[in-house]
Amino acid sequence: MANEKFTVVGTNTQEKATVIWNVADLLRGPFKPHEYGLVILPMTVVKRFHDCLLPTHQAVLDTYEKVKKLAVTDGFLRRASGYQFYNTSKYTFDRLLADPENIESNFRDYLNGFSANVQDVLAKFDFENIIKRMVDSNPLYLVIKEFGSQKGYLGPDKISAVDCGYIFEDLVRRFSESFGEEAGAHFTSRDIIYLMTDLLLSGADLQRQENVTVRHDHGYQPDVILHGRTHSRNQSRYGGYMLRSGVQSLHICDCKGRYDDSRRQS
Repeated sequence: MANEKFTVVGTNTQEKATVIWNVADLLRGPFKPHEYGLVILPMTVVKRFHDCLLPTHQAVLDTYEKVKKLAVTDGFLRRASGYQFYNTSKYTFDRLLADPENIESNFRDYLNGFSANVQDVLAKFDFENIIKRMVDSNPLYLVIKEFGSQKGYLGPDKISAVDCGYIFEDLVRRFSESFGEEAGAHFTSRDIIYLMTDLLLSGADLQRQENVTVRHDHGYQPDVILHGRTHSRNQSRYGGYMLRSGVQSLHICDCKGRYDDSRRQS
């Protein structure tokens, strides 16, 4: 049963990545094949943020009206959004698509409404210049429409953080292959992380919690204590990613509480 569930999840995330990558059909001509990822990757990130924030969007707008004149507003807005990020723009993807004549200015307004931590992420994608290219070559509205469709939905009620990671990995792989590169140059293979987890958990009795403890910190990524040593989420660039996979492995154990990697998707 466990293997079947993991297989279904893996298939669904790959299908979702394929649907997202098909946006490339709208980019042919203005963008070369090896440039498709320059549009698709940041748009995927924006859409994930959008769909996470959508249920609390109005609450954030209401809170913003109350606190916008204060010197410090971040705490109020994060609390209203339910996340460590937020967006104070009145626009959503639906509202953007309702006004195609002003799609560029409205989309910029939407992006500028994100909190500083999201702005920093988008700046690293050099998204501003990509938007200019989409405006000059006209696919901006069509790209937003495609991501705004039901098949482009990336909300956490349908796609977990782990599944979203799988989707993004698949997109990075496609982008890398368009350059003739191997995706392994851009991210650590999940199989390698699982192998590292196997080695770390070797001989651990999960039922008696000998040698291994998972310590959760108010809903954030957990620390894992293995053989008396704490492996913190902050220890390395990929610490959180590795620990999420490690904790996932901890939950896959047989009825005796022994770690069993045969129940994990290969």
